[in-house]
Amino acid sequence: MSTSLSHSVLNLNGQEDGRASPRLQSWVVDEATELRDNNHERFMGMGVLTAVDHVNRTLAPSLIGMDAGDQRAIDLTMIDCDGTPNKSRIGANAILGVSMATARAVALSQGIPLYEYLKIDAGYLMPVPMMNVLNGGVHAQWQGADFQEYMIVPFGAPDFRTALQWGAETYHTLQILLKKKEYPTAVGDEGGFAPKVASNEEPLELITESIEEAGYTPGREIGISLDPASSGFFSDSKYELKREGRRLDSNEMIAYYRSLVESYPIISIEDGLAEDDWKGWVKLTNELGEDIEIIGDDIFVTSRPLVQRGIETGAANSVLIKLNQIGTVTETLSTIRSARDAGWGINISHRSGETSDSFIADFSIATSAGKLKTGAPCRGERVEKYNQLLRIEEELGSKAMYAGRKAFIR
Repeated sequence: MSTSLSHSVLNLNGQEDGRASPRLQSWVVDEATELRDNNHERFMGMGVLTAVDHVNRTLAPSLIGMDAGDQRAIDLTMIDCDGTPNKSRIGANAILGVSMATARAVALSQGIPLYEYLKIDAGYLMPVPMMNVLNGGVHAQWQGADFQEYMIVPFGAPDFRTALQWGAETYHTLQILLKKKEYPTAVGDEGGFAPKVASNEEPLELITESIEEAGYTPGREIGISLDPASSGFFSDSKYELKREGRRLDSNEMIAYYRSLVESYPIISIEDGLAEDDWKGWVKLTNELGEDIEIIGDDIFVTSRPLVQRGIETGAANSVLIKLNQIGTVTETLSTIRSARDAGWGINISHRSGETSDSFIADFSIATSAGKLKTGAPCRGERVEKYNQLLRIEEELGSKAMYAGRKAFIR
């Protein structure tokens, strides 16, 4: 059994000469399928007994006897067992669970931390937390802002522990401010507040004021990241901003973002345009990519071929990484390598339907991503990732370096 992942992910591509395995690059995929039972007499159709059965009856017989330390071989075997471009037969939730469990099991058997086993770089880079503190869009049932996520980014802190403190203080200052304005302070899936604001710009005003009230300097110590999730309000080639009663084309949407970037301490925009608006993405990156990170999520779905298309067309300069979008540890690492080789930013991310598993906290250290998007400092399944990073930073001591402002490529 290997003592590290290095031999099992050879260049994260496949062969020793660096060429990618066809199984890792031949398909341009949609997001990997989360297989549900669709039995509406049980858990409203959302049960996963079928996926569990696939683990026990299909994957297990194919994997028993293999070297657990050869992550790549394990993952490619499961990809072959499924045989579809988006893991729709066996289910990405079945395949990814085994893929992640394999890595964790080998780390435990060797008595080393998960981040150490998964490690692909020298040094230990603690990520900047990207904290979703205010929600709109589908996260607010379309009752507030059109933009889905407004995040605070404490990049100016000296270490992760302090960054977490700054973020928590700003988050609770925002809560106090919302109460003063008689806005509700119930939280959504990722711990962010969801007030019925008057415009898409008002959350930026509220967050900037909260940063200042908490005692920090907007743009120097704490920045703002946006995730409009624009596919959710894109139809008939227009972006429908219901909160403001406007329908904008790509050029007008980009101009709107430009005005926001010039007015507020915005450091990155994720999914600023719809996933099918590739021409718009190229123009958005040309217009704003020298000033901020332009992060692709829905447009790339952690797929290496789609990221490669983005690199070749100039459709972004950063990528959001979600293990469950692609479905195995090996494929996720392959996508990260492609993006990194192009000089792109890397952003490890949770999902709205999250659990208390802290794999992505270790994964952010192992890949030196520099940024971790995992929600507000609220709700146990979000806080557990922050707690794990605190434990890792304490364990590493002086070896831990905080990514800070340099994590953002612009």
